[in-house]
Parts: sequence; C-alpha cells; structure tokens
Amino acid sequence: MTPHRLPAGGLVERSKPLSFSFDGQRMQGFEGDSLASALLANGRLLVGRSFKYHRPRGILTAGAAEPNALMTIGQGGRTEPNTRATMQELYQGLEAKSQNRWPSLDFDIGSLNSLLSPFLGAGFYYKTFMWPAGLWEKLYEPFIRRAAGLGRATYEADPDAYEKSWAHCDLLVVGAGAAGLAGALSAGRAGARVIIADEHAQPGGGLLSETAAIGGAKAQAFVKDVLAELAALPNVTVMPRTTVFGWYDGNVFGAVERVQKHIAIPSGKLPVERLWRIVAKRALLATGAEERPLVFGGNDIPGVMMAGAMRSYLNRYAVAPGRQVAIFTTNDSGYALAQDLEAAGIVPTAIIDSRAATPSAYTGRARIVSGAVVRDATGGKVLSGITIDSRSGSESLKVDALAMSGGFSPVIHLACHRGGKPQWSDELSAFLAPSGLKGLALAGAAAGIDGLAACLEDGAAKGAAIAVELGFAAAKPGFGAVSGEISSPPAKPLWTIPGVRGKAFVDYQNDVHRKDLHLAVQEGYGHVELAKRYTTNGMATDQGKLSNINTIALLAEARGISPAEVGTTTFRPFYTPVSFGALTGPSHGSHLQPVRKSPLHDWAKKNGAIFVETGLWYRSAWFPRAGETGWRESVDREVRNVRLNAGLCDVSMLGKIEITGADAAEFLNRVYCNAFLKLPVGKARYGLMLREDGMIYDDGTTSRLDENRYFMTTTTAYAAGVMNHLEFCAQALWPELDVRLASVTDQWAQMAIAGPKSRAILERIVDADISNDAFPFLAASEVSLLGGQVHGRLFRISFSGELAYELAVPAGYGEAVADAITEAGADHGIQPYGVETLSVLRIEKGHVTHNEINGTVVPGDLGFAKMVSATKPDFIGKRMLERKGLNDPQRQQLVGVVPLDEATSFRTGSHILEKGAAPTLENDQGYVSSSCYSPHLGSTIGLALVRRGSERHGEEVLVWNGLRGEFTPARLCSPVFYDPANEKLHV
Repeated sequence: MTPHRLPAGGLVERSKPLSFSFDGQRMQGFEGDSLASALLANGRLLVGRSFKYHRPRGILTAGAAEPNALMTIGQGGRTEPNTRATMQELYQGLEAKSQNRWPSLDFDIGSLNSLLSPFLGAGFYYKTFMWPAGLWEKLYEPFIRRAAGLGRATYEADPDAYEKSWAHCDLLVVGAGAAGLAGALSAGRAGARVIIADEHAQPGGGLLSETAAIGGAKAQAFVKDVLAELAALPNVTVMPRTTVFGWYDGNVFGAVERVQKHIAIPSGKLPVERLWRIVAKRALLATGAEERPLVFGGNDIPGVMMAGAMRSYLNRYAVAPGRQVAIFTTNDSGYALAQDLEAAGIVPTAIIDSRAATPSAYTGRARIVSGAVVRDATGGKVLSGITIDSRSGSESLKVDALAMSGGFSPVIHLACHRGGKPQWSDELSAFLAPSGLKGLALAGAAAGIDGLAACLEDGAAKGAAIAVELGFAAAKPGFGAVSGEISSPPAKPLWTIPGVRGKAFVDYQNDVHRKDLHLAVQEGYGHVELAKRYTTNGMATDQGKLSNINTIALLAEARGISPAEVGTTTFRPFYTPVSFGALTGPSHGSHLQPVRKSPLHDWAKKNGAIFVETGLWYRSAWFPRAGETGWRESVDREVRNVRLNAGLCDVSMLGKIEITGADAAEFLNRVYCNAFLKLPVGKARYGLMLREDGMIYDDGTTSRLDENRYFMTTTTAYAAGVMNHLEFCAQALWPELDVRLASVTDQWAQMAIAGPKSRAILERIVDADISNDAFPFLAASEVSLLGGQVHGRLFRISFSGELAYELAVPAGYGEAVADAITEAGADHGIQPYGVETLSVLRIEKGHVTHNEINGTVVPGDLGFAKMVSATKPDFIGKRMLERKGLNDPQRQQLVGVVPLDEATSFRTGSHILEKGAAPTLENDQGYVSSSCYSPHLGSTIGLALVRRGSERHGEEVLVWNGLRGEFTPARLCSPVFYDPANEKLHV
C-alpha cells in the first residue's frame, strides 16, 4: 500500500499494479489511476514549479484545467513536454519528469526569483528592458529566451503514427457526465445517430466521483448501466479519451482522440492520436462547470486543492488528500466533500464557510466556522497551516490539506468559438453561453443548472427535443429519484479577501496575483484584453480556465463596475492544447503533402519526362533525349521545335472554374477590371483580377461557352485562392446575383498544342472546322474528337506566342487523347515539352506570371493600363486603383533586359542599377523578375520591374547580384522579344 491510498473503494484495478517513475524515483500505482492520483497516493505533493517565481506547486485539479502539474512524459522521440498529470493515464513503466526547475525540483535555484518579486510585477518586462538600449541584444533578449517556456521538446523524430478522420452524425454530445449521458440516451433510444465524446478515459464526468444514488443505484453503477445500454445501440458511438476542441462553420467540430497515449509501447497498426472532423446536424454541449479557486494568501502551496478535485481523488481513485484536512467554501461543494471524507474515516478539521447560513442537510462531525474566510495559508514545499478570520477574530489551524471552492463557472468555451459573447448572470455569478446559437444546445451545469437530478432531467429533455426536431419519435427517459445530495441556493461570490499578507494567486501557472491586476488598472490597463496581455493572466497552457472569472471580477471591483461591463476575452480554439502530430496527421516526411499528378502524368512519364514539384503538382519539367548531356540542351531543343514545328505540353494544372447563372456575365464584369459583359458566346478573353487595394491578384482567360455558362482558367498557384475569392464575392459581396461556381480543375485534362504546324495536327483529331476563318484567335468551343469518340473543349489561345490551341477533355481520356495527338503529329515533328520550355517561350513573348504579378503591381505597371475599363461603374479594386501612389510615374514598370555581351548572363532576382552607380539601396532601380537563355536570340534575356521602365528602352544599365558578386552590363528594351507584331497568333 502506498502512503495515501485508501484500503478500499475507488475505480482503480487493485489486482493490476503498475510501476512508474517521477524524477527518477520509482513509485507504485494501479490500472485506472491518472498520473496525478498515483503521485498523490505515493505522498508526492510537490510536483512542479511556477513559471515566473519558481514557487513550489502541487496538484490543484483533477481535469483539463490543471495549471500546475505539468510533466515531461516519455523518452526519445516519444518525449512529450507539458503533459497534464491529471489527464495522463498511468501505464507500466511510465517515466515522468518535473519541469521548470534546476538543478532539481526540491532544490531549485530559480526560486530566488521570489525574493525579487517586488521588482517583477505586472509589466516589468516593458519597464525594465527598455534601457540601456545597448543591452537588449547582448543581455536582455538572450536571458528572456533562455527563461521562456516550461518543458523542452525533443529533437528526435516521433516514431508513432497519427491519423485524420471524418465522422457524421445527427447529434454530437460533448461531455459524458450526467446531462450528456441522459441526452445521448434520449436521442439514441429514438434512433438518431449519436456520437458522445468525453475527454477522460472513463466516461461519466462528475458521476464517477459522486456518492449519491440515482434510482436506488450508486452513481458509479448508474454510469456503468447507461454506458452498457449506449454500447448496445448500433446508432450510438461512445468516444472516450476524446476532446472536442473547436466549433466551426457548418456545425463541424474538431476533436482529438488519444488512441494510444495510455500505452507504453504503441502498436504500429494504430495511430497514437486521431484528429476528427465531426459534422453534426445538431450538438448538445454538456461540458459541466469548472470549480473556481479562492484568492487568499498562499493559495498556491502544495496541499491546497479544489474541493471537487479532492473529492475525485477520494472517491474515484481511493486516495486520501491528507490526514488533517480543512475545507474553505462559499457553497455546498465543501459539505459534499466533508461527507465523503468522513465516510473514508477522515474527519475534516474545519469547514470554513463564507456564508452566514450553512446547509441543514449536513449532519457530519466537522467543525463549521460560518461567516469566515481563510486569509492566509502557510508552508513551504507542503502546506502546514492556515489562518482563519471570522466574526470572533483570527485563529490558526494546523492542516496538511486544504480544499477550496469559490463557486462554479459553466464550461461554455465551445459555444463562443463562432463569435458569440458570453452573458453575465448576476443570479449565478457566472458567464453563460450566448443566446441564439444555431445547431448547438446546452444542457446541465454548462447551461447554469445546479444539482444532479436537475442535470439528468435537463439532459434527457434536451436530447429528446433535438431528436424530435430531427424527425425522430423520442421520449424522455426517467432515471428515478436522486438521494444523498447536499444542495441549497447559490451563494454570494467571494472575490476579495481582506487583510491578505501572502501572495494571493489568480493565474497559477503564470504567477499572476491579485496585486498585479490592481496595478494593471492603476497603470491604465484595466480593459480585460489589455490586462490579459499586461499581466499575462490567462495566457498559459490552461488558457485561464481557473483564473479568468476571478480576474474579471477583481478588475470589476478595482474599476467600480460590474463583471458584465468588464466582459471576457475572446474564446478561440483550441479548448485544450492539441499536438502538432495530431494536426499534421499522416502528412509528414514523404507524405508531407499528397503527390498530385495530372491526368497526363503517365503520358509524360512514358515519354521520358523529368518531373519537378510545382506547388501541389508534379509537373513535367523537360523531356531528355538520347545524347543530350544536360537539361539546358533538352530545353533548347524543345523551344526550337515549338517555334519550328509543334509541341505538346500538359497544362492540366491550371485552375479551372465553371461559372453559371443568369447573372454570370455581370458577376465577371465586377470581378475583372476589364469588360466582360459583352463577351460573345464562343469567344475567350484574357482577364485581370484585382484585389480590393487595386493590386493585381491573378490573371487568366475566361471563355463564354453558352449564354449563361463560362469557363475560367487561373494560374496554377492561385487556383484555390481565386475560387475562395469568387465564393466570397458571390456569397458576401453580391448575394443578390444569380451565379453558381464549381471548381473543375481535376475534371479536365488540358493540353497546349503550340507551333506553326499545330492546326494541321489538330485537324486530324478535331471533327469540326478549325481553319483560321472558322476558328480565329481567341475562339472557344465545345468540340468532338476522333469521329465523335470523345467530346471536349477547344480554345485558340497561346502562352508561347505561336499559333497555339488548348484542348480540354474529360480527365479519364487525357492520356489517350495525348497519345492520339502525338501519333497524328509524328510526321509534323511534334515533340512533348515541359514547364521549363514553357517558361522560356513565355519570357520570349513577354508574358507575365506571378514572378511579375508579385502583389505590388497594378495593371499600368505591366503595360495593361488600357485593359482597365473606364466605362464600367465599378469593379473590385476600382476606387483604390485611383490612389495617387498607384499612378506615380516613378513606379516600377515591366521591361525587357538583355546583356550587352551575348556571352554573359544574369540571374533572376538580380538588381538593376544605373550605369556607373554604386550598388546601394538608394541606387536600386528595380530587379530581374524572370530570366532564361533564349535559343531564339542566342543569349540570356529577362523581364524586370524597373523604375520608369517604359520610358527607358535602350538605356544601358548594370545588373547586380550581391549574393554572388556578379555585375553584368545590360540594356533595357521592350519586354516582347519574339513576334512583337503578334503576326504568328493570327495565321
């Protein structure tokens, strides 16, 4: 037997002992223990040190809000810092280490910070490290960085697997306490698909620590029976060890399941954690309420614990918190604990109740001191005594454990994750969930309901009502009478205890005490959001679950207003920390992102393509042939062949969006800066899409295939972004327009056939007349191929400057059609070409990509000023485009660049200097945005953004690369190096 383990009781498996270590010391526990309960059973009260003052800290809670008992668990790649001992299940061989101490937990040199506490109050960083300025980089910053953080992450690779999954249900119940179990049972019996998730290893919530009876059965037995029934229902899924951490649009909930975090050596067949995205038609929040600490001197000394937590360790884990136990309470939670302590043979030394009246239902032997407070607790590494102030004066008591309960705060975090603000209740002295929530209901203590019977009733009623709302015939189950509870009306809260001598902590982990909050108000940081940042209250790993309500109330008292007027800080996901492993899932190493292959990937592969990752895609970069010694030789050949004969290039990676609806033309007219209202059916048009600030966002072509049907292509990199932008425009900016959008990037295989012989080749494939008269430049049409075997879309557009077409066919036919074109063009010299060749062709023609559309250019900078419609009443970016700075003649503009000596070259990213100018920032005229070797010109060429570039054609400049020490004399010229009159596009 360990020193504090009770001889009987609890839910631990005494027949299954487990050995574990803490800071190298071997200890014993049982299956069913948490690490925290096992430490307490072994008499280990000191488990950590606080962040700023390195004060001794003990276990405070029994759940997810724990701010003190943070451990580093495991070894090697499985090392996991900042693990809450209250949530970590015990397993054989578990190794735990305390954090934030040196050289040891019992003797920590950092505790000397307590002596400096008068100088380390709220905002001391801002006041102390501003002077002398020269010491910031030499002393202050290195010191702060070294002191920051708690546990240390490992540099070794994590050997375990993680997984991501989707789930769908009619009702998601968050929390498996009394209300959650009752709600799940109601809806489950009605036939609804129910998922009930609970963050603990054993569902049951507070019922697992309860000694009351429900329908004549003990609470723990009641939980067992309900779980057995839920497990027998095929439409109900019970998910223990699962924390629902966020509520998102579309009633999607994020949850993380700890699949094997309670196993010493995880199985390679299962993930250790699984991230769930749960789509629920309705959700029931039954997350209960968090017990609040009381703010008195020394309330952080090991041995001081929440009353509900002490009750959990006593009843669920059969661990005695101490032998001389006092209880400080403002409500009936303390009396329920006293009753259970006495049943375990521990008579509380005293119950200190801040209320004048005490519950008549309590008939125990503990001394009750009513209308009293604990002013200070004393002790070092463990609690040794308390000082009580009452109407009869002050007295000291010798105790080794103190339970405290300052009331309860409903756990409403998830209900606020979509922007709703909590509402203060004077009756309950707590914040309640926002009203008008859609798709989410609250039940039990989370809804501000007190008492076990009332929570069961409310959960059952809410579950049945939701089932009926979803179309199921439901009846509220009955559970029988609840007996053995102590209850009375809510008490007046106790925020400030007068006469405190020691530090009265509000945020335990970040060492924020009451005087820090008063100082924040005094120095002008009394707003709740400012106070949070000035004092760091609520910014620790527990995110203020225990401290925030006390903080708000203390700020309200200091400012002379109500907690409702102070308000809360913003609730955001995640409810509790989520590991990077869970968020990453299987996407790491070679699986960092999916290998996205185009429909023509296999065609390119069998033609010998060398592939390169470009964005999300694997693209064919070039196609080497026998005898070629390097990529440049292959690319030069491909470029010459396109100019001389014909080439086939895979452009399936372009973003493709179908736009339909009666107002599709008007929609496009507002999205693009150039006109689209009068685009004829059967024609394509190049379009520029601006951001709201007037800068170019993306470019591409849009074709009108029918009266109310358009086909848009976007750049590869911005395909998803443009789709999101268009959806936002349709849904938020102009919801009155009849327009529908669909991303079809993966539905079409698209290929460019470019070169003077491209028409002759396509005429063997396309069934329709595609002569110059019948199918001129910028024509677009649906066509049949190969005698009607395949139907596709043909566009006469060119990114290379040659006669060219783009042919789109259903993705499944892509390879076959590419093979047919290759065969049809064999006697015309057709060859495949890759993205490297495409880049050379477009630079020779002066076509821009996102190398030039870099987020800082407007249409005029790229020579597209005439594309901006002067007659349209409005389009995105129109007004901001009129800003003076965007029309400044000194702006950087697109030009071409060629070296004076054809034998020399320059690189992309090099800077442009005036001839003879020194290489300084002040002399910088612009930079080379794209460059390549042009077989057509026989030299390096480039596109550049240069100050007043359009006026400087013919000027000699210096191209400077500071990283490589290269200086290349060059000349600015027109950005169009090939066919400037565009004659080849119209043949």
